[in-house]
Amino acid sequence: MSAPARSAAGPDAEHEPDPRRWKALAVCLVAGFMALLDVSIVNVALPSIREGIGASESDLQWVVSGYALTFGLVLVSAGRLGDTTGRRRMFVLGVGLFTVSSVLAGLAPNQETLVAARLLQGVGGGMLNPQVSALIQQLFRGAERGRAFGMFGTTVGISTAVGPILGGLIIGGTGAADGWRWIFFVNIPVGIAAIVLALRWIPARAAGTTTRESLDPVGVVLLGAGVLGLLLPLVEGRQGGGLGWWTAPVGAVLLVAFVLWERRVSARGGSPLIDLRLFAQRGFTPGAIVGTVYFAGFTAIFFVLTIFFQEGLGMSALMSGLAITPFAAGSAVTAGIGGRLVSSLGRIVVTGGLVLVVIGLLAVDVVLSTVDGNDLAWALALPLLVAGIGSGFVIAPNITLTLADVPVEQGGTAGGVLQTGQRMGTAAGIALVGAVFFTVTAGGDMQDGAAIALRVALATVLLSLAASVVDLVRRRRGA
Repeated sequence: MSAPARSAAGPDAEHEPDPRRWKALAVCLVAGFMALLDVSIVNVALPSIREGIGASESDLQWVVSGYALTFGLVLVSAGRLGDTTGRRRMFVLGVGLFTVSSVLAGLAPNQETLVAARLLQGVGGGMLNPQVSALIQQLFRGAERGRAFGMFGTTVGISTAVGPILGGLIIGGTGAADGWRWIFFVNIPVGIAAIVLALRWIPARAAGTTTRESLDPVGVVLLGAGVLGLLLPLVEGRQGGGLGWWTAPVGAVLLVAFVLWERRVSARGGSPLIDLRLFAQRGFTPGAIVGTVYFAGFTAIFFVLTIFFQEGLGMSALMSGLAITPFAAGSAVTAGIGGRLVSSLGRIVVTGGLVLVVIGLLAVDVVLSTVDGNDLAWALALPLLVAGIGSGFVIAPNITLTLADVPVEQGGTAGGVLQTGQRMGTAAGIALVGAVFFTVTAGGDMQDGAAIALRVALATVLLSLAASVVDLVRRRRGA
């Protein structure tokens, strides 16, 4: 079996553990949970937002995917800034911006203000999240690092899955008219507490970091413009917004130019935004591919089901969220287990988890094709539980494997690259699966639309499974 990393050997054996590391991790995970939760928590609020401020379908698409857009745009630059100027500083700034923009979103009088606030929220989330994985690499070594990444993976998986549940509870408790505003207001006390505790428990600067390195402004512009070009048509969805899909090839060209520029900076002895040798680290590129493709299918499932449960079955926001509880519960149980198992079993953990997700989604398809009416939500409980159990074995172990051999000093940049892929996958999945869902439901039955859209999500998960199998075979041959 393949082990993901060189564990306690070499420099790790001389590592002096910070006595505050578990408290610092707790603060990081709470803030990371808050930021990632906002990817999915708004899904159950979309009908209320539509009624409350007259948001169009295009506005709703931007409320959901615009967050992922700006989140993804700043991840790498924020990770690099954290590596060079201090991770605590970037973490606190990110949490602060996220908290302020949550206030603006909750007070938004119209759809334009809400979309703008969501874009700012995405920037804040993108600033703080790379610091979490980087701080885990900085503060933990050996088996402790596996445990910490397991907890981080649990946070990533549960935050996405539990969003509809918490959103439903908040709207159910505060009323459908303005309950969606409290989805944003609840971030305020959490954000303030995270800032206070971060300043107390998170180390100000990792040993050996420096502020003398250039951020590589040309690289920042090329990467940001390239990612923007690829994501814009995805987050706009089928409305197009006048831009259409022509920005995608422009974005691809800019990313090629970014790679060429980074090579030139490295060849001249400069400090590139991304050291391209990162992609030569064992497991980093395969893990990034598996994560990106999986998030495209994984997050789209909740986008479709929460809308279908409310508008197709007439369920309340609360009941819609509770209907997805089995997935969240299954993921919660297995995410920590997977984070521990991956140190000894390696890629087989992720591959087996993806197989379980595929089995669960196949069962979801059978249920949607054979069960109607009030019994449908109950019938979906077991298939969603199986898929959730599988998902717990995917996210945390894949993060651990992907970052296992990355040097600590590149932790923020590597985490930014990894999460950029996840955010691009999220935007692409919601755009693709959502477009199929809205197209089919516009001319037919909503249940049929949900079934067909989820088959597209299933196909995406199958692609992620194929990538994981390829990496598994490669690792075993290498061993």
